[in-house]
Amino acid sequence: MASLAGILKEKGYRVTGSDQNVYLPMSDFLEALSIPVMEGYSPDNLYPGPDLVIVGNVITRNNPEARELSRLALPYLSFPQALKRFAFKDKSTIVISGTHGKTTTSALVSWVLEKAGMDPGFMIGGIPLDFKKNFKLGNGPYFVIEGDEYDTAFFDKGPKFLHYGPWVTILTSIEFDHADIYRDLDHVIESFRKLIDLMPPEGLLIANGDDPIITAEINRAKCPVSTYGLSGNSLWKAIDITVQEDFTCFKVLKAGKDYITLCTPLYGRHNISNLLSTIVLADFIGISFPILSKTVKSFGGIRRRQEVIGEKSGILVLDDFAHHPTAVKETIRAVKEKYKGRRLIAVFEPRSNSSRRNIFQEQYAASFDSADLIMVPEPPMTEKIPMGERFSSKRLEEDLEKRDLAAFSFPNTDPLIEALVKETRPGDVVLIMSNGGFDNIHHRLLERL
Repeated sequence: MASLAGILKEKGYRVTGSDQNVYLPMSDFLEALSIPVMEGYSPDNLYPGPDLVIVGNVITRNNPEARELSRLALPYLSFPQALKRFAFKDKSTIVISGTHGKTTTSALVSWVLEKAGMDPGFMIGGIPLDFKKNFKLGNGPYFVIEGDEYDTAFFDKGPKFLHYGPWVTILTSIEFDHADIYRDLDHVIESFRKLIDLMPPEGLLIANGDDPIITAEINRAKCPVSTYGLSGNSLWKAIDITVQEDFTCFKVLKAGKDYITLCTPLYGRHNISNLLSTIVLADFIGISFPILSKTVKSFGGIRRRQEVIGEKSGILVLDDFAHHPTAVKETIRAVKEKYKGRRLIAVFEPRSNSSRRNIFQEQYAASFDSADLIMVPEPPMTEKIPMGERFSSKRLEEDLEKRDLAAFSFPNTDPLIEALVKETRPGDVVLIMSNGGFDNIHHRLLERL
């Protein structure tokens, strides 16, 4: 929503917004664009009456502004409807979809197109450090959009990506997530089938061949399909992956033959997989090897994706958006591999709509094996979740201890920070994972250290 506000401001519209709680990095982002944000929802925020209201998917029909919107009968659109209308109506859309990896892959694709001189438009769910903002209108023929499977609005319960009219789709992974809107894995797969069915015959579906659910579904596509992966029989493969001090280097094979050798500052198998999908797209569009090699090596990453926040007293603090059990597991494994020989302290806030529920209670217990010490607060905002359906950090602590892992749970952030200050020592890496602001724990910890 912040990105869309930025696009509309750039197109010359006067934009205001409201939110219950705006936190970094989007709070700074909106302030820099001089877009005023009203804290909290109120009918007063709709006066004087705007020409158009764009309704985000966190807004319920009982929201006070939604009720006033209905009473005033003002024109309104959902987020994806507005994005299509104002940002990429006449462009070829490259939709990056999947349970994991959308933000990094969207940023990679946008950066490659940018450095190839194609001036792409894009909308990304995080802030790429190369662009310093997560949207761009662009004058080129392509628009890169992060295709979210979450629902569109209270008046449209279908996934957002069904509005984007894909020309090319990258499909990174399909797992059960968003337990607040999806019944089960089959329900999630049903949404992705609809996306695959939207692909035009002249388009391309770039599919992760390492994901068995994806490989079971791609035959339904009416367009060509290119598979990629780190194992198995994919058309495109990454092999000989070596993690060096500043770069991860690997060789790309196409149909079993050498294609290109690349080095990237990204690390972790999941990120190499994301990058490989970008190589497939670059080949399809016709980007030259020298540009591809140089661009991949210069990629700066994303805010809140394995981002270094600071180092004090020899203790390195990283921030990551990971919240799904698979994302937590892969992120911890990647960080441990990157910072060999250093003790890794994993701090995880179960904050997403799914992680605050016990739907993944058992799966999380298997996500922290690469960490040396684990600290988890009880989930916030559980008031609307029935007691019997709530995630328990205390139970996670007990389950981790059964796996011979050192783990501690806390009622909230404050005692967790105190424990970190007490337990950390020079050489440690503290990996903080949350899809929210986590009470500004990163900077509070660094101040204390």
